[in-house]
Amino acid sequence: MAHLSEPSFVERIRASFARQNAMHLIRATLPVVEEGRTEIHLPHWEGVEQQHGFVHGGVVGMIADSAAGYAAMTRVPAEASVLTVEFKMNLMAPADGEQLIARGAVVRSGRTLIVTRAEVFAVKGGKESLCALMQQTIMVMHGKGEK
Repeated sequence: MAHLSEPSFVERIRASFARQNAMHLIRATLPVVEEGRTEIHLPHWEGVEQQHGFVHGGVVGMIADSAAGYAAMTRVPAEASVLTVEFKMNLMAPADGEQLIARGAVVRSGRTLIVTRAEVFAVKGGKESLCALMQQTIMVMHGKGEK
């Protein structure tokens, strides 16, 4: 686990998120970083909508992938990085709300592979509704940092 040898894993993950231009493009934020768990928040705005006015499924996938990926990153040493190698996502309801919250969590972490999950909630009128569920496999790239 990263935090045992690296007390600043939160800062490392926040710095990585800050380098993700795709997250800036969609106005996503990373307000929660804890061991094995993160959250990404996304405001609903017209730039992320599809033709029916819901947040586009591709954008839902982006925040789920990043939330679960950063949860995995809390479990790797500072000299390693992570890369998604596979995910399966169920879009269970329209992403319709004032904001979306993607909650990523580690299910099982190993030296080379980490299995994660993400749940994406649409928040409307203060009420959260589950709109997507994802399971993901992450590859740990030892000795290879980010660009």
